[in-house]
Amino acid sequence: MSITTLLSEMTNKQQEEKESLNLFFSTQTVIQKALTKLGYKNEMYELLKEPIRLLTVRIPVRMDDGTVKVFTGYRSQHNDAVGPTKGGVRFHPDVDEEEVKALSIWMTLKCGITNLPYGGGKGGIICDPRKMSFRELERLSRGYVRAISQIVGPTKDIPAPDVYTNSQIMAWMMDEYSRLREFDSPGFITGKPIVLGGSQGRETATARGVTICIEEAVKKKGINLQGARVVIQGFGNAGSYLAKFMHDAGAKVIGISDVYGAIHDPNGLDIDYLLDRRDSFGTVTQLFKDTITNQELLELDCDILVPAAISNQITAKNAANIKASIVVEAANGPTTLEATKILTERGVLLVPDILASAGGVTVSYFEWVQNNQGYYWTEEEVNDKLSKVMICSFENIYQTSQTHQVDMRLAAYMVGIRKVAEASSFRGWV
Repeated sequence: MSITTLLSEMTNKQQEEKESLNLFFSTQTVIQKALTKLGYKNEMYELLKEPIRLLTVRIPVRMDDGTVKVFTGYRSQHNDAVGPTKGGVRFHPDVDEEEVKALSIWMTLKCGITNLPYGGGKGGIICDPRKMSFRELERLSRGYVRAISQIVGPTKDIPAPDVYTNSQIMAWMMDEYSRLREFDSPGFITGKPIVLGGSQGRETATARGVTICIEEAVKKKGINLQGARVVIQGFGNAGSYLAKFMHDAGAKVIGISDVYGAIHDPNGLDIDYLLDRRDSFGTVTQLFKDTITNQELLELDCDILVPAAISNQITAKNAANIKASIVVEAANGPTTLEATKILTERGVLLVPDILASAGGVTVSYFEWVQNNQGYYWTEEEVNDKLSKVMICSFENIYQTSQTHQVDMRLAAYMVGIRKVAEASSFRGWV
């Protein structure tokens, strides 16, 4: 083999690895495969491969020291053929345009999977809320709403909490929108405090949805959840509630992690103790001396592995070392496409992110419905409705994967994209 050929192959391989780690590119790749499987022509892919609308805004904020700092924010609306777009707003220093675009497409897929009357939306602001005061965060939140107010609303685009945003930030945003529109608009945004029209069960919805997917997945693999060994990467909102739900169900949570590292006990961790000691950002491992790395955590011998932290954690480099029988993605994009292929070939049941984490948007929909009708449900009613939606969605995707002989990720994309493709076709867009 010549040096030129070798270098060319190395370059191609590096490019493939780079593209597999790019969330937007990998999302487009799977969408194209899904539409092809469903029999749609390339015109439909051309419509759905990019958001129909992306707004970039600059938000000046007067900081507590008297200086003015200008922040960059985004709002992406993927497709509104089915109905108004829906999706969270994240505050994070690593927010960028491509991430927001990819996540808005994922929201379309989640809404399609759960049969909600929405298209996908997503927003983000480049900032580090951990270094900002309470009042600075309020000014930023209100400034963002003023900047995007023309394209959002209860019948246009409905924001929600996401990374480093919470019910308080949603409350500020709703109040600002109500001032601009000069009437109370609880349906403009979801994830609000209960007293301002929030829904019971919203805070735990994502973790509860993941739990339901785990309960369905163990049935398919013939594993008893009672005593099953569970590893959870990430101990934020979703990861911590999930750990509690798993513990209460009788499973052994043998490993958890946060941004500083991971802890492991083959006999099971004391989850109640960890929940009591963690700080507001979900970190707790600094209290322990004998920690392991996040990478070591992923490769622990367990029955169920739940990546609930950040993207690109299971890649072609470590997929062969994953010992779990079931991988349930609570985070966005934690497994690359190449790793998905490796895990599937090894017989690992991979429950993809757009299915596993759909509990959040489902209960957000419930909140919007309750706001619109002015009638509010009990937590038991919310959880019961969520369970029915998630079980139906899981079974639909599992059967699609079996019928078409494809992995669960491609099956989820096929189910998720079908609704918006049909709506776009009926509208005459394609």
